[in-house]
Amino acid sequence: MKSTRTAFTSDLADLHGDRVRGYSSPFTSYGGRVAFHGAIETIRCFEDPSLIRACLAEPGHGRVLVVDAGGSRRVALLGDKMARLGCDNGWAGVILHGVIRDRLALAEVDFGVFALGAVPVRGENRGTGERTARLEIQGIPFLRGSHVYCDADGILIAETALDPGA
Repeated sequence: MKSTRTAFTSDLADLHGDRVRGYSSPFTSYGGRVAFHGAIETIRCFEDPSLIRACLAEPGHGRVLVVDAGGSRRVALLGDKMARLGCDNGWAGVILHGVIRDRLALAEVDFGVFALGAVPVRGENRGTGERTARLEIQGIPFLRGSHVYCDADGILIAETALDPGA
């Protein structure tokens, strides 16, 4: 869901402190949507963007795709075309434990993108990877079906969706 605010995780933590786990984000924001949230879908892949593209081609229903790419900084697994694909299919964003490309173009897409950095070299499509994997990235557990909230202040994880006004 799009947010024009640059920080809402702190408000959610104040309202729902007993229902959330907060983490300092090891990621940098690259997308045009600075704050985003949704139910988590997961992928584990290494230097192969094919499963990410296939997932973003499906209806997203406001979900956030979390990708453990092993922290590789050799090749990019997401660029502006894939971000537009995800945006057009109703995904809220991607959290990538790896790197992106097309940094300036990504900033123009109304899509949340958190990643470790940028590199111009594209990953090779080999059809490898694992969907719905249980992920733990830099101490943050990302479980399929849990909800993630991201902004400039960090990352919140909740087992269920949070009401921002409750």
